Amino acid sequence: MRNKKWIVFTLVLMFTIPVIKSRAQTFPDGSPIPAWFSDAGVVKLHTLGKKYILTDYGVTKDSTVVQTEKIQAIIDQAAANGGGVIIIPKGVFLSGSLFFKPKTHLYLEKDATLKCSDDISDFKVITTRIEGQSLKYFAALVNADGLDGFTISGSGTINGNGLRYWKAFWLRRQWNPKCTNMDEQRPRLLFVSNSKNVQVSGVQLLNSPFWTSHYYKCENLKVLGVRILAGTNNGYAVRAPSSDGIDLDVCQNVLIKNCYISVNDDGVCLKGGKGPTADKDPNNGANRSIIIEDNTIVNCPSLTLGSESVFTRNVIMRRCTVKNTSHVLLLKMRPDTPQQHEYVLVEDITGTARSFLSIAPWTQFFDLKGQPEPHSSARFITMRNSKLSCNDFLNIKSSKQYELSGFALENLEITAPEKAVVGLDFIKNLQLKKVLVNGKQYTE
Repeated sequence: MRNKKWIVFTLVLMFTIPVIKSRAQTFPDGSPIPAWFSDAGVVKLHTLGKKYILTDYGVTKDSTVVQTEKIQAIIDQAAANGGGVIIIPKGVFLSGSLFFKPKTHLYLEKDATLKCSDDISDFKVITTRIEGQSLKYFAALVNADGLDGFTISGSGTINGNGLRYWKAFWLRRQWNPKCTNMDEQRPRLLFVSNSKNVQVSGVQLLNSPFWTSHYYKCENLKVLGVRILAGTNNGYAVRAPSSDGIDLDVCQNVLIKNCYISVNDDGVCLKGGKGPTADKDPNNGANRSIIIEDNTIVNCPSLTLGSESVFTRNVIMRRCTVKNTSHVLLLKMRPDTPQQHEYVLVEDITGTARSFLSIAPWTQFFDLKGQPEPHSSARFITMRNSKLSCNDFLNIKSSKQYELSGFALENLEITAPEKAVVGLDFIKNLQLKKVLVNGKQYTE
């Protein structure tokens, strides 16, 4: 009897381990997922070095006074002394652009708020990265460049105080409908660039004037248990324009886990450059090896590839709940930018969405600059093991500018009153397996 049990147990292992390995231990292209991704532990305050509490160094609890210089002086002092953690205590502290230095960290206590000034003159103009370009623009509220091991942690709030910026943007759009995002001057909430071993955990990021969190050329980045809200999704009557939750721009090895994102633009967006020669610009590049799991994404596109994007490889979004999201997966294909998206897996998604999968040319503000139209592609995209209620199922616009191939739709249960299915015949080598739409097996 014991031998029979052992045989059964061995057979179970033989048949289940390969399945577990394929789903949990490899990226879509079959390469192994490093053990680094399985560690979702958050940084501990006591490991961050000497504590620099704002109020111990002359910063007052006055939410009406901008105290940028005093806060920056504390960061500089900590860096000069070998590093430490800048602690925002309970209260509201108003500031313009802050720049973290090597071996410094940011920690926000419970009921602590670092609040963004709503006067753009409190933000430095620097060489930075914005909208797929490296140029002069306004610094973010919190900036970290060229750091190793930078962390933001705690349970407090970084408040973008964006209402005044949003109103000014929409007023400008009334006057000039063609104005771009950068025409109305406004800062991002968080910008981390050229850094590695970065962790942002536990905090709330609220009401950003522009993109909420932007990571450029970062490696080994973890965003854990962060709550991100903006604009009408945070109780305001005014929409927060371009308030993307998390923008990944030329990043590799990224884990986004246990976050709540509800903004007025893209939830998680992959960027990397734009323009007809974007693939040749050393400032641009690929997003690789990204896992987005166990998150809740509300009232915004869940995962967007583009519109400022050149190359994507090995992206997994899994075990996420979406609520009234406009798209579960959205590919913005720019006519003026060579784009290659490959090896993307979306699985175990539940909730409600306007569209399950949407692919279309993105023509807003595009500029070929006299160059011929580049050709783009998306291949080896798999969406499986999901149950959703959608307005429409698939919305795929055909275009001579890009090629779609190697898509797989598997084990899907979709309720779609309008049952819109557009453009499937444009995909080469499409695989459909156990796809139910309104309770009936769907075939091409």
